[in-house]
Amino acid sequence: MRRTYGRRGRIGAVLAAAALLAGCKVHAAGPGSGPGVHVDAKAPGRSATPSPTPPKPSPPPYLAPGAQGTKVRELQARLRQIDWFTAYPTGRYDADTTAAVKGFQAKRGLPGTGSTDRTTWRRLLAMTGEPGYFDLYAGGDQPPAKPDPRCLTGRALCISKKNRTLSWVVDGTVRSTVDVRFGSQYTPTRDGVFQVYWKSRHHVSTLYDTPMPYAMFFSGGQAVHYSADFAARGWSGASHGCVNVRDEAKLAALYAQVRKGDKVVVHW
Repeated sequence: MRRTYGRRGRIGAVLAAAALLAGCKVHAAGPGSGPGVHVDAKAPGRSATPSPTPPKPSPPPYLAPGAQGTKVRELQARLRQIDWFTAYPTGRYDADTTAAVKGFQAKRGLPGTGSTDRTTWRRLLAMTGEPGYFDLYAGGDQPPAKPDPRCLTGRALCISKKNRTLSWVVDGTVRSTVDVRFGSQYTPTRDGVFQVYWKSRHHVSTLYDTPMPYAMFFSGGQAVHYSADFAARGWSGASHGCVNVRDEAKLAALYAQVRKGDKVVVHW
């Protein structure tokens, strides 16, 4: 009798013949799909689960303990604005700065590392204003001004209102520099070229009844002298027209060198 095959039977016969020739084993496919070839899940070169992606390393802190420079000054000045840092900016990321940053971070729910990462920095920027030049140098140490050309010959007390510094210049060489403070808008320090006409080591103002140690008078009642108020209050105060110095030891050394008749140049 002649055997007949339907369409499904012919396909199965063809696959069986191909399997015998190839030495493969045919398995029945799952419901709703056609026949397929079995692949062992543990075959070489295959992985049942993909390897996890290694985590990216965390970015380094924006500023960390031990750092130095103008950015550290800005950090300290901004922390001073919101009373987390009470000392003057120094530009050195020291123990006091680290403690201030930790306190700021803890108050705002940030990890208290003491290092200023970018999240901490952005939060601080949002809460503070841009520090001015003399906020950054509230404790002094600002770069001295370039000597005025009139200071480059002879012996001169070269005083810059712009940089708030007094440089002792001898024959064009700067020997020393100190921070200075000037008069207010109502009692301004006069600009110009003068001479030291009188020195008074233990002077007391007859007008204001205040001590003016190491006074070196150069224009009327205006003098370079030590100011305890400047030492205590910094830039928040002003003189009555004199040039105040807050470092008594440095001024004492300068007083010993300056002679009557030496030049005084007050400039911007």
